[in-house]
Amino acid sequence: MKTATAPTHATGSSWKRAKHRLAHSIKLRMVLVFLLLAAAMTFVFITGAQRAFSIGWREAARPLLMDYVDHLTREVTAQGGAPSIESARAITERLPLTVRIAGPQVNWASHPDQGPNDWLRDNPEDADRRGHEDWGGGKDWQRILKRSTADGHSIEFGINGAAFERRPRMVGYALAALLVLTLLAWLYVRRLLKPLDAIGAGARRFGAGDFSQPIPERCLHGPDELGELAATINTMGQDIHQMLDAKRALLLAISHELRSPLTRARLNTELLPETAEVNPQREALLRDLQEMAHLITDLLESERLSGQHAALQREPVALAALAKEVVADVLARQPLRPDARPEIIFQADPQLPTLPLDPTRIRLLLRNLLDNALRHSSGAPLPPELHLRTGGQGIQIEVRDHGPGVPEDQIPHLAEPFFRPDTARTRAQGGVGLGLHLCKLVAQAHGGTFAVRNAQPGLAVTVTLPG
Repeated sequence: MKTATAPTHATGSSWKRAKHRLAHSIKLRMVLVFLLLAAAMTFVFITGAQRAFSIGWREAARPLLMDYVDHLTREVTAQGGAPSIESARAITERLPLTVRIAGPQVNWASHPDQGPNDWLRDNPEDADRRGHEDWGGGKDWQRILKRSTADGHSIEFGINGAAFERRPRMVGYALAALLVLTLLAWLYVRRLLKPLDAIGAGARRFGAGDFSQPIPERCLHGPDELGELAATINTMGQDIHQMLDAKRALLLAISHELRSPLTRARLNTELLPETAEVNPQREALLRDLQEMAHLITDLLESERLSGQHAALQREPVALAALAKEVVADVLARQPLRPDARPEIIFQADPQLPTLPLDPTRIRLLLRNLLDNALRHSSGAPLPPELHLRTGGQGIQIEVRDHGPGVPEDQIPHLAEPFFRPDTARTRAQGGVGLGLHLCKLVAQAHGGTFAVRNAQPGLAVTVTLPG
């Protein structure tokens, strides 16, 4: 059963691939249109020529041919006498014809190995099957090419088929010429539409944030529609690049300028007297200033990592040991709660390899993921979990909480900058929406991937780093 169905499945898959390629390739469709147009024009020309020749044959060619056959008959019969084999043989040597003589005195055929031509036969079924009634039919051809003499002989003229033995070879030449023309048409169409490949590659580069190489505005014979399209896309890419650079420069300038007044405000706040009346406002102001400082740091770091070539300070890192340090640091920074001390479940595979990573950025990634999990684990039955695993695609870092989770339609937006879900994870719980965005940038800068899913309950974030 498997042997019988496998070729059918392969044929179906090949047909689907060919159909998909034809549906998505302008080049193939243009060549197909060219072939169909050539076939239609050939059919119309041949059909029209046949019809025209048929009508012309009935009106003009038949009388001329009948007169010429009468002339050949007189030549064979020596002006009305008995048929002469020598004269008939001379005609067949001079012209691509066959002569068949039948009668009481002479029975001779110039080409005995060739039977009567199909279009001379009386069988109407043969004539209908071959479509020769359009040319006059067998009986009409007999009236044209067959003559009777006064002494009872019949002389029948026909076409020497051996003289046209090169017809199959000519058909082969015609097919070869058609294939060559098709190949030339394909090459020309491919060359004509080649700028589309460059335009597609350039658009993909622009979409990935690489504006260093514009689309080459080359064309075959001066500027055309494709050249204008390439120039338009290049202009659009330059405008987008300038807007992104202006946005990045403005953000960096504002972030840098805010550092100094924030530092002065923090210093002035710390110099306030530590009294019972002032301490609550003092601590609240310090927390707000600290949050603003973290926001500015995250903004600067996101701009550094969002560049096409993020600068990483790679070095061999034991990920398990680094993760333990980050877990201890995160727990130490958490405020003590009256019900219980915060906890993080940490599990790591025993044979984790040493990876070339940027330890500062990996600390940032782990810290943001754990802070996010702890922030949304208030009231959860279980503490957050950190898992380090080895997989086929590299090292997996998974952080999961057991909180309320996020609606499915908002999961694709969680790693966007400044995005905060409008349900359980609100502004009152802290965060400005840059933590997961920074984690995604760190993962991508290391050549890894970032994924978020609902773990039911809670949210699970998985970062895969290449091994």
